[in-house]
Amino acid sequence: QVQVVESGGGLVQAGGSLRLSCVASGSIVDIYAMGWYRRVPGSQRERELVAVINKANNTNYGDSVKGRFTVSMDSAKNTVYLQMNSLKTEDTADYYCLLRHWRNGWDDVFGQGTRVTVSS
Repeated sequence: QVQVVESGGGLVQAGGSLRLSCVASGSIVDIYAMGWYRRVPGSQRERELVAVINKANNTNYGDSVKGRFTVSMDSAKNTVYLQMNSLKTEDTADYYCLLRHWRNGWDDVFGQGTRVTVSS
């Protein structure tokens, strides 16, 4: 069984910074990518892409966070980070860690989420 656990969420003022971490553990054979998605609390919309990084260090960012957020991965620790700068109130959301790993094919696992609240 594979688990991903996020940490680092909390309350921050607009313009501030926050760093999220996510650790993957369990029966992991190979990791293709890790990253972050988010969803506004109470929303019925699908999770929105924030940032993803693959094992070749290629990154993909959502348009709304480009230039403000940075994703990085420590492959030796099965850990992904999200450095969030210049936070805006519209960044308030539950942030979910994604693990894309090999399990008879590439399989996506999401964590339980960590809440980020940006106050004005």
